[in-house]
Amino acid sequence: MSLFFLSEAYAPWLAPYAYAVVLLGFAFFLFRVFENWYAANFDKPLYRHYFVYKKLSDSKLKILEKDFIFYNKLSEKHKKQFQHRVAQFISEKKYVGRDDLVITDHMKVLVAAIGCMLSFGRKNYSYSLIDFILIYPAEFFSTVNKNYHKGEFNPREKALVLSWKDFEEGFAISNDNLNVGIHEFMHAMQLEAKKNRDLDSIRFAKQFQNILRQLTKPEVKDQLDRTEYFRAYAFTNQYEFMAVLAEYFFESPQDFKRIFPKIYFHTKKMLNFNFADY
Repeated sequence: MSLFFLSEAYAPWLAPYAYAVVLLGFAFFLFRVFENWYAANFDKPLYRHYFVYKKLSDSKLKILEKDFIFYNKLSEKHKKQFQHRVAQFISEKKYVGRDDLVITDHMKVLVAAIGCMLSFGRKNYSYSLIDFILIYPAEFFSTVNKNYHKGEFNPREKALVLSWKDFEEGFAISNDNLNVGIHEFMHAMQLEAKKNRDLDSIRFAKQFQNILRQLTKPEVKDQLDRTEYFRAYAFTNQYEFMAVLAEYFFESPQDFKRIFPKIYFHTKKMLNFNFADY
């Protein structure tokens, strides 16, 4: 009797909320269907941002403006998005200095900016496989393969490891196609794409296969041999090839586009990169 009375008393009040929840759930389902359709047909995400609210401190913003050329090429809208992503990256990742290295804001901003530049075309940009940024003063001994490295991505420890000396050198010379930061972040992005099934990962995998198919074409093989455009290390394996490809894409885009236009096109589609004249 009491349960019947309660249902009679409260059901009229609850019904509108229940209808609203059902309608919202159905609307969200339709939006997801449309989002997947859009991504499949146009080969890019429907949108890249839910919202933009984080800002860098004045001192960190000055570092970005002074030292990061890519940021200054962006529109005002994209600058706000980039700031948000860099601030988010710095707040989410733990930076650790090795061999008594003191981590500075300059290091934090530049490492975050390289990672955010590489993922700027993606909706999923946070590098879920990276929790720690370990920075050594110079080349470091890796326990993974018992050798000295300038950079390393360790998925087991969820760590991106960098030699600051080599990171700075790669960053300072912007057209030599050697950038250890871009190289290691690409390794993390590629493994994430292999593990996940989000829209960015699906698009990454699709364009990656398109690039590999290009490499099997006789005319492309001949041009690779003739031009020797990509450094020899790129051909160690497919993972190193993609990491080197990212370095060339960002550091010499015009040459890359001119010499290997189809590979450049697929790389651009893979990263959904339509910013700063790329």
